[in-house]
Amino acid sequence: MYTLTRREEQVLISVWHLKESAYLVAIRKYLTDITGRLWSIGSIHKPLIILEQNGYLAAYDGEATPIRGGRSKKIYTVTKQGMAALTQYKKVNDSLWADFQEVEFGK
Repeated sequence: MYTLTRREEQVLISVWHLKESAYLVAIRKYLTDITGRLWSIGSIHKPLIILEQNGYLAAYDGEATPIRGGRSKKIYTVTKQGMAALTQYKKVNDSLWADFQEVEFGK
């Protein structure tokens, strides 16, 4: 199994959350809202390409819209392989964070 970077993991879980609304600009907005920092288009586009090449995402062209000058959006969906990766990463993260307690420094 391909080992995801943290950014790839964040993009993959964002696609899962957004479902049929998972296209580049929507993913960027979602991640910006969640993390509180502005994500560049490139910081999302590159992981999308890698995730698709490794079989974690599939993509299809959505409907063309007049707002986009007749261009269609590329919609991403999580594949079975992608869901397996998300499940594995969640288990690993849950294990790593188990029993974590905040410590106050300086007191």
